Amino acid sequence: MVKNVEAQKARDAFSEENAWGLATNVDLYGCNPDTIRDAGKIKQFVVELCDLIDMKRFGETEVVHFGPNDKVAGYSMTQLIETSLISGHFANSTNAAYIDVFSCKEYNPEDVVEYAKKFFGANSAKSNVVLRE
Repeated sequence: MVKNVEAQKARDAFSEENAWGLATNVDLYGCNPDTIRDAGKIKQFVVELCDLIDMKRFGETEVVHFGPNDKVAGYSMTQLIETSLISGHFANSTNAAYIDVFSCKEYNPEDVVEYAKKFFGANSAKSNVVLRE
């Protein structure tokens, strides 16, 4: 695993500054097209991610396929968690995925990035971690 210095700084600051929340944005490129086009797999990802980062799901995962044109068509996902929300969009035209995790409970952003990249078979990933104060 590659150590993300910014992610570690955000986690440290989360505790030290008593921040309200932590947000991680993950952009995945070159994903497995079969996985991002499978609603069941996307739901599986959410369940396993919540277990990994110790988040309690609130209700069922919503996965809906839509898009007004081919550029943005794909599944979108939302999952309420007791401490906020996990969401994502999966773009069919580019085999990309855009995942957001926001929680007022601390978690490891690097775990989110690494797990998402592996689960969706992405060739590469970019991420941002932000404190919500």
